[in-house]
Amino acid sequence: MSKTRKSIIAVQGTEIAVMSHPQGDYISLTDMLKAKDGDYFISDWLRNRNTVEFLGIWERIYNPDFNYGEFATIRSQAGLTIGRMG
Repeated sequence: MSKTRKSIIAVQGTEIAVMSHPQGDYISLTDMLKAKDGDYFISDWLRNRNTVEFLGIWERIYNPDFNYGEFATIRSQAGLTIGRMG
């Protein structure tokens, strides 16, 4: 079982969560985006075609339980053409 540790760093006065895994550290994009323009910016960013495509690729690589069918639905709602997934 891998051990995950959460810590907080301060970046220009904003608290950003850092998750430490044996494979590496991950920073919270949500915390960073909230610091920029709040929740509106996050929802706008998540509708961006390139963001959705990036997240799909990331999930395919790092998430063994990635739900390809659900992602195809999300991807189509973002306006991307459904293509071959792998």
